[in-house]
Amino acid sequence: MAHSHESNVKRIWTVFGLLSIITIVEVALGIVKPDFLFKTDLLKLNLLNWIFIILTVVKAYYIMWAFMHLEGEKANFRWTIVAPLVFLIIYLVFILLMEGNYVYDVFHGSHYKWIF
Repeated sequence: MAHSHESNVKRIWTVFGLLSIITIVEVALGIVKPDFLFKTDLLKLNLLNWIFIILTVVKAYYIMWAFMHLEGEKANFRWTIVAPLVFLIIYLVFILLMEGNYVYDVFHGSHYKWIF
């Protein structure tokens, strides 16, 4: 019985460590905002945004993997849960960034003024 408790404690610390490392990398990149990532575009978004999207999807997948106990399930069942969520997260972030970029370009480069 004690062995099971030790492995759960180790697992909790492992999950905490991995999610913390990914979050620290995201925050550090957001604060530093390196020019070679921020000023390089790929598919109308800069590379820094793509890194944030990828790290967010990795964190979401790992949270589902660890806290929804998907690691013990069959692969087909896992993907019926994970694939729609990953697709919808990527789609939502893509749409938000594209629309936000469009609105910024309209207000920044035209005679319309910011009213908010």
